Amino acid sequence: MQSTRKVALITGSATGIGRSTAIQLADRGYDIVVNYSKSRDDAEQTAIEVRTKGVEALVIAANVADESAIKAMFAQTIAHFGGLNVLVNNSGTTHFIDHTDLDSVTDDVWNDILSVNVKGLFSCCRAAMPHLKSRKGNIVNVASVAGLAGSGSSIPYAASKGAVITLTKSLARAFAPEVRVNAVAPGPVQTRWLADHQDMVQKAMAHTPMERPSTPDDIAEAIVFLADVSTLMTGQVMVVDGGRTM
Repeated sequence: MQSTRKVALITGSATGIGRSTAIQLADRGYDIVVNYSKSRDDAEQTAIEVRTKGVEALVIAANVADESAIKAMFAQTIAHFGGLNVLVNNSGTTHFIDHTDLDSVTDDVWNDILSVNVKGLFSCCRAAMPHLKSRKGNIVNVASVAGLAGSGSSIPYAASKGAVITLTKSLARAFAPEVRVNAVAPGPVQTRWLADHQDMVQKAMAHTPMERPSTPDDIAEAIVFLADVSTLMTGQVMVVDGGRTM
């Protein structure tokens, strides 16, 4: 049965920022497409939590590095819900490589990171755009302060997030006024990504006025603001890092 209500697709929404965003948008009446690549059980748990908000959740497995999988995901979304209002590009990957260790930055590392963080994100935007245009929807991309400061887990990761910021601005210019495109740029977020890298978190906190890392809910609040509260913002990058980069 097709829904006439608002619909949001969130890539990488099995856990962390994606899950928090799915739940917060569900609180605002959105039906949710929960996307995952590997964590099926976690994705199903996200869907269960979404449904407790009185909305519908559709779980779809798709690796955003695979364009055919992306096309199939959007086709399934439109067939099921009849439209799309919000795309949140949250999927991402990295390699933890010291910035001075240039020899470890191999072609495989570049390809792995760029295929998800940049090419995959762009492919999702391309697949979503005609559906977003028809509903005057919007896109929120999850970038990083690494893309602003050249910091982060590795040089390729920082470069990929810099590309996401530029891509956000390019799409915002190209598709206004029908579709708004914005980004959030988190600092360190306490997710399982950083569970084994608490030394990096503590080092960052030494230069963070708010003296704590972000939670997934902190970043989701910013995403929801851009997606469902603001109506004039486009091409903007909202930094959520406790004041570290001000």
